[in-house]
Amino acid sequence: MQALPGFRDFLPEDCAKRNYIFARWREVARRYAFVEWEGPVLEATELYKKKSGAEIVDQLFSFTDKGEREVALRPELTPTLARVVAAHEREFKKPLEWFSIGQFFRYEKQQRGRLREHFQLNCDIIGESDLAADIELVALCIDILRAFGFTEEDFVVRISDREFWTDFLGEKDVPSEGWDEFLQAIDKFGREPREKTAEKLGDLAEPVFATLKSGGKSQKLSKLLDALRGRGLADFVAIDIGIVRGLAYYTGIVFEVFDRAGKFRAIAGGGRYDNLIAQLSDGAVSLPALGFAMGDVVLGELINEIPQASEAMQKAIANDRKIDIYVVIAKEERRADALKQIQQLRDRGYRVDYPLTSEKVGKQFQTAEQLGAHVGVLFGDEWPQLKIKNMATAEQELVAFEKLPDRVAELL
Repeated sequence: MQALPGFRDFLPEDCAKRNYIFARWREVARRYAFVEWEGPVLEATELYKKKSGAEIVDQLFSFTDKGEREVALRPELTPTLARVVAAHEREFKKPLEWFSIGQFFRYEKQQRGRLREHFQLNCDIIGESDLAADIELVALCIDILRAFGFTEEDFVVRISDREFWTDFLGEKDVPSEGWDEFLQAIDKFGREPREKTAEKLGDLAEPVFATLKSGGKSQKLSKLLDALRGRGLADFVAIDIGIVRGLAYYTGIVFEVFDRAGKFRAIAGGGRYDNLIAQLSDGAVSLPALGFAMGDVVLGELINEIPQASEAMQKAIANDRKIDIYVVIAKEERRADALKQIQQLRDRGYRVDYPLTSEKVGKQFQTAEQLGAHVGVLFGDEWPQLKIKNMATAEQELVAFEKLPDRVAELL
């Protein structure tokens, strides 16, 4: 038996890498005063249809449950967030600054950087329409990636404003029902042949290509860039009006993060979606909102690609694996005493290991070194005293059995 296509087994090394990513995500989000929340992994299929249309079902792991309900494993978190906020928004002071780390599922073709399951960080600000929220969110995204050891030479946040294009369409008298198709064509520009994009755009092709070439001008984007410059983060961003995000619910500032070398898919992406909560609550609640998501698959590939990021991860994992104390049982008649002491040390919060069965003393100390133990404690001929060994310096000393916890506290 093997894992299903697009799904992963997480061996201890893989779990260590995943936990490292989660820890950095959580650390920086909390540094920005975001609070953690979570939603269910299973939702009514109708929630995703309401947001994205009936065609989304082809991309879902969906089924009929034993209660005859049409349900789906979540492909993203934003619809759940909108549902939860609509139900509970009166319980919280605005703006909400929430983050979540969870697993998501999409039934689609596997390719590099995209599996059928992945873990994802979501960060959202609900209830604030001012540009200050967009600036804060972009800064958070940048700082999360900096926490992995990436620099401005490794990644870039490409920022745009969908309102730039909706204003453009208004000036060209394009009916609003054709806007989504237009924006999707812009979104795929650069990934499709120019001729195909021109065919989609029709009479608008030349003015669009000219605008993309000149870069366009936006007072909002200039203000955002100036604000990030004031924080010392301008080198991490670039204005790129070709970024529009293909999802129809985005309403304003949007951004995507790419590696500078262009080897991978987008590392993260997001933007403002001011109308989605009202749409999913049938108008019962209307709150401005914005957010971004960052998946673990592409991020993990980029960490492995960039030497300083990979080294930082391996160093952190190695430090995390180290235990505090290894108890060496040289005399089996002392095992009961050793286990009593081990329990006391673990009750104090120390990471303690020992041989489950009888082993030679030399092999036990070898295990202690392999586990990165800071201190070795030997139960042997010295009883009722114990021999303590500083594993880093090899210095040894004797201490009374009852005084071991206090002496260990001094050494650690």
